[in-house]
Amino acid sequence: MSRQTSRPANDLNQRLDLMNNIRTNHLPNAGNTIKKKIDKMPAILTDIQLKNLDNHKYSSEGSTILDPLFQPYWKWLLCQIPLSIAPNLLTIVGLILNIVTSMLFMIYSPNGDQELPRWVFFSCAFGLFFYQSLDAIDGKQARRTNSSSPLGELFDHGCDAISTIFVTVSFAIGMELGKDPWIMFSMVIIGMSAFYTAHWQTYVTGCLKFGSIDVTEAQATIYLIYLWNSIIGSSIWLYKLPILNLELRYVPFIVAFFGSVSSILSNIKTISKGGKGKNGSSVADSSIVFPIFPLFLFVFLAFSIASKSQTVYLDNKCLYLVTFGIVWAKITIKLIVAHMTKGEIFLLDSCLIGPILLLLNQYFSYIIPEIIVLCFCLILATIDLIKYCSKVCYQICTHMNIYLFKITPVSSPVNKGH
Repeated sequence: MSRQTSRPANDLNQRLDLMNNIRTNHLPNAGNTIKKKIDKMPAILTDIQLKNLDNHKYSSEGSTILDPLFQPYWKWLLCQIPLSIAPNLLTIVGLILNIVTSMLFMIYSPNGDQELPRWVFFSCAFGLFFYQSLDAIDGKQARRTNSSSPLGELFDHGCDAISTIFVTVSFAIGMELGKDPWIMFSMVIIGMSAFYTAHWQTYVTGCLKFGSIDVTEAQATIYLIYLWNSIIGSSIWLYKLPILNLELRYVPFIVAFFGSVSSILSNIKTISKGGKGKNGSSVADSSIVFPIFPLFLFVFLAFSIASKSQTVYLDNKCLYLVTFGIVWAKITIKLIVAHMTKGEIFLLDSCLIGPILLLLNQYFSYIIPEIIVLCFCLILATIDLIKYCSKVCYQICTHMNIYLFKITPVSSPVNKGH
């Protein structure tokens, strides 16, 4: 009897030893390999920038209309999150779900001109609501677990920049704006520009300002429209308004367009009053005007390449906009990093290699099919963005002796009332 019972026990012990061996010897090695590769990459942040980051304090002002209404729900949701969960983990999980559900739009309507299945609308509504919820409580979780750091602010805003790409493109698809290619193009570019100028004025004044109608209202409007489409259907948006002879689907675009333009003008007005640095300069004691030039260059390349070609944009609207969105995200994240580390802004960047290749291919009479160059551009821009973000996060984590997705658990909530 003892021999029969000891054999299964021995087998179980051998299996446990094997699993521990794999976990101990192989998994950490994989992590260490990635760590070593990132460590060997050229430094992005200087020692001075890292020291400036130590002294950075998050500053914001203003409150939106819906924020107070959402607060009870956000506080309830926060209480459901274990104290061992890192704030950045909440942010990245929300972002991944948001991207995945937005990609469904692009899969079912690659050019943004087809009616989508109702379940796709529901999925994207849930994905955006989920992202908004986790994005709203990641800062609260940081204070609750006593793990607030400049890295958390940077990671949050960086994920917001990436989310902006997919939210704006998917919303244009949901409204079938691909039937009017340049309306779709202008909506996405204007949305990106509004986000950029908000952080441009933060770079100048040192304070992120929120309007009465801001990102919370925009996101809520979008996922409520998606929810409507998932229940009632999207055919109502094809209804033509009397007198104006305008399809109803253009109304959200018009509201979003003028709302974004209003935000841009408001930010520029704030910037024109001068900055927080010496003699009215930026927080980095640099020009308050120069940050507009990287944005101008990006818009110029995006528009000139799309308008010159008869196929690269018109036949691949979503792919084109996402590709240039990734390029824009790198430019915007660099602006956010410059604000937090009091660094300079530069016009040229490695993220522009892809667009320049597209431009050169056009100049040499399309020696390579444009779709191939566009796909290569997307891959190049994505790798470049990942490498940049990885190195910046690695440098900050090393400097501050913290982890990106792991925190030291606390026994009880800290600052529970915030």
